Amino acid sequence: MRRTGVLRFLSTLLLLVWAASAAAQQIPPGTVLPIALSSTLDVRHAKPGQAIAGKIMQEVPLPDGSALPCGAKVLGHIVSARRASPAAPSQLTIRFDQLEFKGRRTAIATHLRALASMNEVFEARMPTNAWDDYGTSPSDWNTVQVGGAGVYRGSGQVVDGDRIVGRATDYGAVLAKLTAAPERGCPGSSQREQALWKFSPWACGTYGFSDLRIVHPEGAGAIAFESSGNVHIDGGSGWLLRVDSVDSASPTR
Repeated sequence: MRRTGVLRFLSTLLLLVWAASAAAQQIPPGTVLPIALSSTLDVRHAKPGQAIAGKIMQEVPLPDGSALPCGAKVLGHIVSARRASPAAPSQLTIRFDQLEFKGRRTAIATHLRALASMNEVFEARMPTNAWDDYGTSPSDWNTVQVGGAGVYRGSGQVVDGDRIVGRATDYGAVLAKLTAAPERGCPGSSQREQALWKFSPWACGTYGFSDLRIVHPEGAGAIAFESSGNVHIDGGSGWLLRVDSVDSASPTR
């Protein structure tokens, strides 16, 4: 009997440890995940169930003081694909639903707040300094984020005109609170600083695409695009994902 009791105690203890570990891995709703898409999405070649992936491009701080590392993977799949036709636009629906780092995977639900083309991301990396004012290293550069915020790496400031709206590191990481952009379809903001990589705090919708719209399908975690042509998004494009609660059906962008 004593042995049975000990085994039951150990089993209960292991379950508690497992539950605590699982809880610690949950990513709080509202957390921003700035990623670069790993490979091209093209509705003409997309198949339901096809795997997709992106890489987190800046360390993501969490409310408990921990952080998701730069380089962590965000994994997902294609849900549906419909080519353009004379009668209807093309539509591509995807889902990013897993986060992988340190050999572990965590279930997530996400929606897309902003998407920037590969060229827009490239432009956000380039200095606006005059050629003879580049300084001795990239830490001296001034850059402009997707959406228009200015970044002064030397002073560590992210600005909107003469107003400081965030902070930056000398290697270009940007932290700021999201601000609402209702005119672009994003009424949501954040109470804590988020990792924004190459995006402005108010970035919302698509940048650098002539005819691509983010539409809002039913169900948590689904991200849908629509275009009068065929949806095409290059690898290396920048995505500003935001984590939803898994049972949420109508995320606030």
